[in-house]
Amino acid sequence: MLFVGVDLGTSAVKLLLMDENGKIKNIVSKEYPLYFPHPGWSEQKPEDWFAQSMEGLKELLEGFDKDQVKGISFGGQMHGLVALDKEDKVIRPAILWNDGRTAKQTDYLNQVIGKEKLSEYTANIAFAGFTAPKILWMKENEPENFAKIAKIMLPKDYLAYRLSGSFCTEYSDASGMLLLDVEHKCWSAEMLEICGITEAQLPKLYESWEVVGTLKAEIAAELGVSEDVKVIAGAGDNAAAAVGTATVGDGGCNISLGTSGTLFISSKKFGVDKNNALHSFDHADGNYHLMGCMLSAASCNKWWMDEILKTKDYPAEQAGITRLGENHVFYLPYLMGERSPHNDPSARAAFIGMSMDSTREDMTQAVLEGVAFGLRDSLEVARSIGVNPERTKICGGGAKSPLWRKIIANVMNMKVDLIESEEGPGYGAAILAAVGCGVFDSVEEAAKKLVKVTGTEEPDSELVQKYEERYQEFKKLYPALKGIYQGKQA
Repeated sequence: MLFVGVDLGTSAVKLLLMDENGKIKNIVSKEYPLYFPHPGWSEQKPEDWFAQSMEGLKELLEGFDKDQVKGISFGGQMHGLVALDKEDKVIRPAILWNDGRTAKQTDYLNQVIGKEKLSEYTANIAFAGFTAPKILWMKENEPENFAKIAKIMLPKDYLAYRLSGSFCTEYSDASGMLLLDVEHKCWSAEMLEICGITEAQLPKLYESWEVVGTLKAEIAAELGVSEDVKVIAGAGDNAAAAVGTATVGDGGCNISLGTSGTLFISSKKFGVDKNNALHSFDHADGNYHLMGCMLSAASCNKWWMDEILKTKDYPAEQAGITRLGENHVFYLPYLMGERSPHNDPSARAAFIGMSMDSTREDMTQAVLEGVAFGLRDSLEVARSIGVNPERTKICGGGAKSPLWRKIIANVMNMKVDLIESEEGPGYGAAILAAVGCGVFDSVEEAAKKLVKVTGTEEPDSELVQKYEERYQEFKKLYPALKGIYQGKQA
């Protein structure tokens, strides 16, 4: 049996083919454009996601027995607003998770409706990237488009709809819309009223491993597979990555170093920190999780390498970095504003502390360390409510760097477990497909059977102490610069 996991990312869709034993048989990636029509805006065309996913699926399955394909599932970029009219046409380009246009709407929700009420309704407060502020923005700024809305969905759910005809979502991704009552797993009537939408405009809710339908006949024919291929609900990219790293059950931890960076802690108990600095979401295993999300993680390194240093040789740039914990240059990783824990779309990136003897290596090291410090900010919030994991899995493109893993282990003072597959969301999605097709009884069982740890990066006590001192200095920088960018959303 073969299962397909679709990781719908911000720069590309990555498709993964897995057998029932968890072995990855093939991986294909297809890129699509990202649009910035105004400073701070971030959009994509859902039609591009579908077109590139179909091309990728054809390439993925080439040379394999297509009769063995039993299920397909998804891990997708969260929070994006996809709006369809009554004829199922996309009304406007999708407004993405890292879009910063909704400062006014976010302030309205947090200040006028009130953080306490939002937390009561949804277990979370408003962040600029969440879906509800985007709906309010569209209502205020594009009333003609808003009036056309027949269906509101998330990015990965658009793919599920195009493939199966099922208007669906699931709890982990829906948690990030600010429309879901996370604790009770239902749409919040209060939030729908606040946003001026109805439940009929929202998809049916499923658990991540549940079957939402089968492939449309024309899709199956185009791909050369059976019409009986099951389409499984899937999960938001971070929850899918957590499944793909076996961060399930109680007390698991995963750090994802993708375009965004996340600290993900799984729990069987529902919980919210007093300042809502961390997201409290439903998990793809049927339980709950706490998550801190920074908007720019590996994308900081990509920006520094590709746009500034004009190189693609990332390992060569890191090869000369030897003085860990002793760098005097700091980097604030806020290229697209920041979410956890600052909730500030106006925040911007900065290098601080350069002198005449600062080197290219110092700057590169500062970027890697700045992302690690940003993740540490979220860990500190978790620790403040008594959640203190001693080890973490790691995934995402940045996880391939031994140097970055070492920095994170020592900045966080945690053991960092490497896993056999670093494919995170795509692998987690394929596991969900296998569960949905009945190969395993539960997500927890599947993840723990299939995910293998191959090594551990241990923190070094001397480096931990050096980085502790550096982190305490780092913590002072955002508050010191906050006033410069506040109210000047770029």
